[in-house]
Amino acid sequence: MIRKNALAAVALGATLAVGLSACGGGGPAKGKGPGGGQGQGAGFNAADKDWVNRSDKKGGTLKLVSSQDWDSPDPQNTYYAWSVNFARVYGRQLTTFKSAPGTAGLEVVPDLAESLGEVSPDGKTITYRLKPGLKFDDGSPITSKDVKYGIARMFDRQVLPNGPDYFVLFIDNGGKKFEGPYKDKELKNLTGIQTPDDRTIVFKLTQAFPDFDYLATFPQTTPVPQAKDTGAKYLEKIVASGPYKIDSYQPGKGMQLSRNPHWDPASDPNRKQLVDKIEVQVGLNQDDIDNRLLSGAAHIDVRAVGVGPAAQAKILANPQLKANADSTFTGRLWYFTLNEKIAPFDNIECRKAVQYATDKVALQTAFGGPIAGGDVATTMLPPSVAGYQKFDLYPTPGHKGDLAKAKQHLTACGQPNGFTTKISARADRPTEMRAAEALQQSLQKIGIQTSIKSFPSDRYFTNFAGSPAYVKKEKIGISFHGWHADWPTGFGFLQQLVDGRTIKAQGNTNVQETDDPKINALFDQVTKTKDTTAREKIYGQIDRLQMERASTVPYQYSKGLFYRNPQVANVYFNYAYGEYDYANLSLR
Repeated sequence: MIRKNALAAVALGATLAVGLSACGGGGPAKGKGPGGGQGQGAGFNAADKDWVNRSDKKGGTLKLVSSQDWDSPDPQNTYYAWSVNFARVYGRQLTTFKSAPGTAGLEVVPDLAESLGEVSPDGKTITYRLKPGLKFDDGSPITSKDVKYGIARMFDRQVLPNGPDYFVLFIDNGGKKFEGPYKDKELKNLTGIQTPDDRTIVFKLTQAFPDFDYLATFPQTTPVPQAKDTGAKYLEKIVASGPYKIDSYQPGKGMQLSRNPHWDPASDPNRKQLVDKIEVQVGLNQDDIDNRLLSGAAHIDVRAVGVGPAAQAKILANPQLKANADSTFTGRLWYFTLNEKIAPFDNIECRKAVQYATDKVALQTAFGGPIAGGDVATTMLPPSVAGYQKFDLYPTPGHKGDLAKAKQHLTACGQPNGFTTKISARADRPTEMRAAEALQQSLQKIGIQTSIKSFPSDRYFTNFAGSPAYVKKEKIGISFHGWHADWPTGFGFLQQLVDGRTIKAQGNTNVQETDDPKINALFDQVTKTKDTTAREKIYGQIDRLQMERASTVPYQYSKGLFYRNPQVANVYFNYAYGEYDYANLSLR
């Protein structure tokens, strides 16, 4: 089947290995959980390849922290990687990634569905059948109509602006325009999703889509009962289908969760329900977060970009602390964009000048250097994603910039003395702010003067960098971003970033506004290509075409230094999300 070929493409093996051996310590913890295996005790980088502190012990309150708020906890209106990962705690999807450390965690397995999708011979019809007896946290049954309605919600981008556009792009409604359930309450025009009975859901696609089982892992397939939907206010009272229900959510402060009494572990082998409560506190300073983790007052930082510089030094110098830390590739790319619609970046020569002027080592240093930051990047696809090809179209000595070449391109674009522009970055991400300052210094050397505008992460894509109207109004030429694959193939990584048809008024992730007919056509071609190797070759072509446009500047393949409180049990690094698996954490 096409599906199995797609899964085989992500058996990455040693590609994801960091080369930091796990030190044994304390002996294996007792108990088993999802994924099998006994697990082990503490050790540096132990959670990268195995379960740490395996346990079936129940009770306690898991205390999680973050420097930023959710973009939205609403499952159909979220797109930050940590938020997508955490949504699995209170919501279930048609499929999910297997709860297992290492490359085994890249396998897609059924969740609400009994099996992976049944694909028609032409690849345009995908059918799922739900498991029997599924219930929401109020005890009402979960039906295929609830899954359909959940997906229907995200068609209204004015109400729910965040999240990817895959369903909008691929669902075949027979030429009818479906504008979402708030304008079309009976879903009359959503004919591309059919529910012939309460347990069957059928997707009709405009074209074959080999990665559909990956798409079904997204929170957008979380069931939502139509009678309980309050549109943009649904985040205030989300109806849970996962092991925990949300008792309260206060924007800017945090979330309180407790056990969902109607969650059935027999139907959900991929999640645990061991702790009594989960507390998430947001909006904290990174140094405060790190101090809480190291003192034992907090258990895990869910934002998952690693500890700050001060904590990095403490952890690496202290064997006891280091034994509870992991340094691994996250699958995330750190990059910045040059907006193709804003002068002078509408001239490719000006974009090339920035490519050559950038001191990528300085930006890497801002993130903590090779151990806590990552490796210097030269491509949009990171090495951990199927389709990656190694190349560098803008090489500079030691990746530290080439001022002579940069000035040549400045002259070619008619700006020999440089120009002025603005940089956007996220105020609550100190490493990103330091990287923006490092870029500012690099560009100043060739006469490009910049000012930095900082914004909160939770509204960065909704209101600022992801709003083309705002970007043009403020003339923001450069924007800083990080990206993790929606799923670990070239399509799941690149499509929402560089396909011109994904540009939207809010929640826009194609921030540089690439709209290249050649790139768009290759995305169409890859969906019709059944051979895995051929698809991977196309992903590499797309990557190279985008880099030729010079409007994206990748500077780091992310590798964070993460700290896990030694009291946390069932910890492992989920490669699919590039983070610890939040749906399985408990306490020793």
